[in-house]
Amino acid sequence: MMNTDQRPWLAQYPAGIPANVEVDSFPTLRALIADATKQHGNKAAFSCMGKDVTYNELDRLSTAFGAYLHYRGLQPGDRVAVMMPNMLQYPIALHGILKAGLVIVNTNPLYTPPEMKHQFTDSGAKAIIIAENFAANLQKIVGETDIHTVILTSIGGMLGWIKGGLTNFVVRNVKKMVPAYDLPNAVQFQTALDEGKKYKLPQFTGQPTDTIALQYTGGTTGVSKGAMLTNSNLVANALQSKAWMTQKLEAGSQERMLCPLPLYHIFAFTVNSVAIFAHGICNVLIVNPRDLSTIVKAFKDNRIAGMTGVNTLFNGLLNDKDFTKLDFRHLKITVGGGMAVQRAVAERWQKLTGVPLSEGYGLTETSPSASMNPLNDKLRIGSIGVPLPNTDMRVWNEDAHRVATSEERGEIQIKGPQVMKGYLNRPEDTAKVLQDGWLSTGDIGMMSEDGFFTIVDRKKDMILVSGFNVYPNEVEDVIAAHPKVLEVAAVGVPSERSGEVVKIYVVKKDASLTKEELITYARESLTGYKIPKEVEFRDDLPKSNVGKILRRELREA
Repeated sequence: MMNTDQRPWLAQYPAGIPANVEVDSFPTLRALIADATKQHGNKAAFSCMGKDVTYNELDRLSTAFGAYLHYRGLQPGDRVAVMMPNMLQYPIALHGILKAGLVIVNTNPLYTPPEMKHQFTDSGAKAIIIAENFAANLQKIVGETDIHTVILTSIGGMLGWIKGGLTNFVVRNVKKMVPAYDLPNAVQFQTALDEGKKYKLPQFTGQPTDTIALQYTGGTTGVSKGAMLTNSNLVANALQSKAWMTQKLEAGSQERMLCPLPLYHIFAFTVNSVAIFAHGICNVLIVNPRDLSTIVKAFKDNRIAGMTGVNTLFNGLLNDKDFTKLDFRHLKITVGGGMAVQRAVAERWQKLTGVPLSEGYGLTETSPSASMNPLNDKLRIGSIGVPLPNTDMRVWNEDAHRVATSEERGEIQIKGPQVMKGYLNRPEDTAKVLQDGWLSTGDIGMMSEDGFFTIVDRKKDMILVSGFNVYPNEVEDVIAAHPKVLEVAAVGVPSERSGEVVKIYVVKKDASLTKEELITYARESLTGYKIPKEVEFRDDLPKSNVGKILRRELREA
């Protein structure tokens, strides 16, 4: 049996990476941001559609934005939702929220009104910064929430008068991407910045244990829950990730990191908007990663030294003829996460770019990074790498109630400073996954003798679509409400494109029910990636002796 005090993975660490970093060197995330700004003041911090914002500019703009939020009556601890794609407004809003002592509630812009309502009411959000593209959905539910401050922004809002105006004209009038809305009390983002400059932002002293982000997740069980991430969680994970990448990326250099993943997702939120920012490297933001031409252009226009992404994105780029013609001489690091990286994709990526595609692993509940493959020849394709500094991982044999021996399967558990405080207002759910500091992930895995971890199955029923959590209960609740449905079960099935897609098994109440009818119905309440892609009608569903539908049997079938 493996002694839990042993950390065989340390032998796999590249030279110069410590077993432990000083994760408590900054008491708050705001302090970490201030330190990075002091070091890299006039250097570009973020870039989007050809427009750069320096550390000093971001500091000034975010201070004004925080002052405006305070002026509108928001007090330390209040929750502020942010709902936008990757734009320069995002880091301004994030830093302003932190400076005002508030809590950010990252929200997927693709959410439907019911999904928005759940997140805003559960979190108790009192304000929202939202791209105008999604304002029509907000209009439908804002009256059923506690939101009293609405700040609207546009894709071209920070790009300058000429370029920004042209961008907004195309988005609004050519591509018709902004449905009509009526939010009479909403304030424009630029107006908030202009007003905020008139006010002084008080100094708010935060504590390491303060919750500063509510990141919603399906978790290991139940409906979408708000993982409470503290100052110490996010500072620790940023410093852990920064230490891991130091071997490849030169701090404060002119190199740039491509950020095609949305900043509202925990992966890019911590790795890009915090860790890479703290490292003094400019993040190049991609507004719409589905438009691969914008990624190709970013590579041509910038000295891209690193890139984060998910398997589906890497696979798409490998099959894009313009991308395959690019010059990758500056590329040093590629990190894949959010979903499993397929071996074929990793091998093709390295052959094309000359850079390994290093897979990492984590959960929203771990802020998110827990393990990472070495960024050198010790990389092991097919594994999720080794635990990051300050992090312990183990494989738990539940039947024997002990740590599993090497190569023995069990549930992966994680302990470290990046593990969340708990789920908001859900102590019972928190107690189910957090015991004695160990977080139960719900993923079944193995650890090799030399410390590499591999995921082999999923204990939980959660479905992972292109790195996004889909909990079957949510899909089933929607489908079950259809008047022609008697029973339904949702499972994840393999997809070459997105890792998994949602499949539903349905017992009809009315014989006239069709697949198309169900999918159209689901589209009214579910975000695109949650909508079933496969429908199978059955006369009955497998059940346990107490009548519980056995999803595992359906998956295996």
